[in-house]
Amino acid sequence: MHAAGRDDPEPKALACYGLWLPERERMLLRFVAGRPVSGITRAFLAWTVGRMAAEGVRVLVLIWDDAPWHVSREVRAWIGAHNRRAKLAGGCRLLVRRLPSKSPWLNPIEPRWAHGKRAVVEPERKLSGGELRRRLCDHYRCPLLPPLAQQAA
Repeated sequence: MHAAGRDDPEPKALACYGLWLPERERMLLRFVAGRPVSGITRAFLAWTVGRMAAEGVRVLVLIWDDAPWHVSREVRAWIGAHNRRAKLAGGCRLLVRRLPSKSPWLNPIEPRWAHGKRAVVEPERKLSGGELRRRLCDHYRCPLLPPLAQQAA
């Protein structure tokens, strides 16, 4: 870990949503413009179900922790409305399974996060945000897409 300097224009943290698809041995990443909040979670979910529906996936199981942007009323309402639409019109529905609090080892994506972080960092220097995003996408063999931005409710 390299501490950011006071005059460093880069954000102190980089937020990213990840989707591990075990049957395809594939990771999908979406970086976030700002902090991961409910509106950005909705944007990530909309992008995810669109992509999965295009690949013929009818139900996607999400294994989530209890992060506030996962369990918010806004996100739960969006998932419920989306699933009703997908059931009527077709598409990919979301089945959410929540992990017990403080149990990240139960989430199958956690070891992949840890491995990816170790694989891309350099002990000698701090990477820029752009460099870190590119390296992570290269490591997970996924496209570097524009960051997700907050959507209106």
